[in-house]
Amino acid sequence: MQLKEKDLHLLLSDRCTSSIGVVTSALQSVCVRARLPACRVPSAMPVTSQLLRALPRSKVLASSLLPCQQHQSQFGPVAHLPPSRSYQTSSVLHSYILTPPQVNSILKANEYSFKVPEFDGKNVSSVMGFESNQLPANAPIEDRRSAATCLQTRGMLLGVFDGHAGCACAQALSERLFYYIAVSLLPHNTLCELEAAVEAGRALSPILQWHKHPNDYFSREAQRLYFNSLRTYWQELIDLTSPGDVPDTREALLNAFKRLDNDISLEAQVGDPNAFLHYWVLRVAFSGATACVAHIDGPDLFIANAGDARAVLGVQEEDGSFSAHTFSNDHNAQNESEVARIRSEHPPSERKTVIRQERLLGLLMPFRAFGDVKFKWSIELQKRVLESGPDQLHENEHTKFIPPNYHTPPYLTAEPEITYHKLRPQDRFLVIGSDGLWETLHRQEVIRIVGEYLTGVHQHQPLKVGGYRVTLGQMQGLLEERKARASSAFEDQNAATHLMRHAVGNNEFGTVDHERLSKMLSLPEELARMYRDDITIIITQFNPHVIGAQRQEGQS
Repeated sequence: MQLKEKDLHLLLSDRCTSSIGVVTSALQSVCVRARLPACRVPSAMPVTSQLLRALPRSKVLASSLLPCQQHQSQFGPVAHLPPSRSYQTSSVLHSYILTPPQVNSILKANEYSFKVPEFDGKNVSSVMGFESNQLPANAPIEDRRSAATCLQTRGMLLGVFDGHAGCACAQALSERLFYYIAVSLLPHNTLCELEAAVEAGRALSPILQWHKHPNDYFSREAQRLYFNSLRTYWQELIDLTSPGDVPDTREALLNAFKRLDNDISLEAQVGDPNAFLHYWVLRVAFSGATACVAHIDGPDLFIANAGDARAVLGVQEEDGSFSAHTFSNDHNAQNESEVARIRSEHPPSERKTVIRQERLLGLLMPFRAFGDVKFKWSIELQKRVLESGPDQLHENEHTKFIPPNYHTPPYLTAEPEITYHKLRPQDRFLVIGSDGLWETLHRQEVIRIVGEYLTGVHQHQPLKVGGYRVTLGQMQGLLEERKARASSAFEDQNAATHLMRHAVGNNEFGTVDHERLSKMLSLPEELARMYRDDITIIITQFNPHVIGAQRQEGQS
């Protein structure tokens, strides 16, 4: 249950500035007891219980799952982490109305765009380019994004990674998963050439061309560890394949997801002589992340999804309107087949406990994820790894936490659900977003907003006022506001930024309300997470002319 709009106004008004300190201290005390469900908090603490009702927005109900960003200071320096991209809000407490330039500055801070180069005046790629953006709610943000072109094979990779219990696992995925996919797609001979180059000490031919925003951090300290694990993987692929074998994209995506998750687990079990890296691999393994990845090669679109991020295709109909086609399934309690799958993998005696309060073991919201070894390892293995871990781990009582009713692990998998689609000329764009986007906007609304932005054609929907009573004067005001907005609706230069503006600032009438947008963007870090999640968006635009030609070539 979320705080209401009037409560938000009160919390940010001048009259309630002093209450922020009360709210913050209440939150700090709540974090210590956060392993308890909200319903167990005594009713004698109205402020705290009110705040706790918003906590289920977190993917992990128990903050005691290591590692938790709230306890980061206990573990000494964390220089390997990117700086927080949160925004200072102390001055905003006195005046929460940000100016349009201030709002734009916040919304545009992490936007990125890439246009596929044209060769000889002809664009030979089915992808014209992509635009992406991120908006933090957590501090630091737990979402990550990646985009890269496969240089040894054809195709482009785009992915959104939604972390929980910290950002470490999502960070590792953003750096590593595309390499595992690219290697899985390499033919036998190319794999042999890679191995021969390493053996001879020669420079390797690049596998990926990364398309990164300056804030898309890469951890230099772990690169050698990551490379050694990747090399072991391609050595095994060499043994398992034969000259002339053509990798299957679906199988490559499946193997890459499962192998990387296995490597994350193995690295944490083995540890590292370097205390810094030892602690890092444990942080990656004990945190978690969902992943939604698209591989686009000509007209062939593959979506590999594990978790509750989502990929939705925007299709332009004959009348110019846009319709949404979802190419991924959310792996959570709302997915009946996922619930059935998990229950079938455990004894009947656990039927009532394996999924409680719409969470895995009553704790974890996504039913598929990388990392999260608290839901995969045996209790004995967890204890052994933690006991042999760095001293910093022993100082944190939360590492001793074991999920309730933990009898027959593993309960969690990183195996992706893979969807294939052959692109058509009417398939105009693909939106990949973390669940922070889909929680705020319906998929059809997302596609409509993006479609109108890309085409510049504003399809007026019937004006809706919900259950509100409005006078003729108010209705006239709404219509005038819509008219004014239509002339400036496309001021953003980035489609993902435009969509994010709607996701955060839409009011009950389906229009962007600057005052609401200002409030949401000026919330203190202690409160922002109660109203929304981190939002990450990648919008890929297709080239219908190239797709049409490629389809004709394939049919001939």
